[in-house]
Amino acid sequence: MTDPEFPGAPDQSTSHSPLECTACQAIDAFDGTVDGVLFGGGKYHVPNERSAWQIVRRKQDEVADHVTNFAGSLKFVYLHSVWFFIWVLLNVGLVGSALKFDPFPFGLLTMIVSLEAIFLSTFVMVSQNRQAARSDLRAQLDFETNLRAEIWAIHIGAKLGIDHEHVEDIVRQAIESSDGTSAPKGL
Repeated sequence: MTDPEFPGAPDQSTSHSPLECTACQAIDAFDGTVDGVLFGGGKYHVPNERSAWQIVRRKQDEVADHVTNFAGSLKFVYLHSVWFFIWVLLNVGLVGSALKFDPFPFGLLTMIVSLEAIFLSTFVMVSQNRQAARSDLRAQLDFETNLRAEIWAIHIGAKLGIDHEHVEDIVRQAIESSDGTSAPKGL
């Protein structure tokens, strides 16, 4: 059955074999190895990065994110400024010597702040690791989307009789003129 909008297009009712399709052969040769494999396996498709990320997010990860978000806010700075001001006022004797509990040089305050810094740095590292994992997932989804679009574009171009090598030459020239560097062979 031929498509009435594309009278010269081949019959699409037959089964498709990547080894017989000109567009698939071009995709296969694109990685430099003609092996019948159009793209690397071992990855699964996740349609939405946010929904996939919510599945693997645990309660402890949420706590780490909340702590990191609060520690990176101005509320955190204001709270600590007030806390240190009150601590120093009480312990230098300006409010009364009976309220002193950590005399100068404020050893207890130093220990508490040091412990807080240890825990905050740990929470920040946990959040950074989670952000890196999320970026990796996003990159994989972008790759899958780009690969899908590339395969569709090559198939559509083949059905329309467009010379893919000519188009690739134009793309390569556009890339070279856009950033001043030459594109690697095959891009």
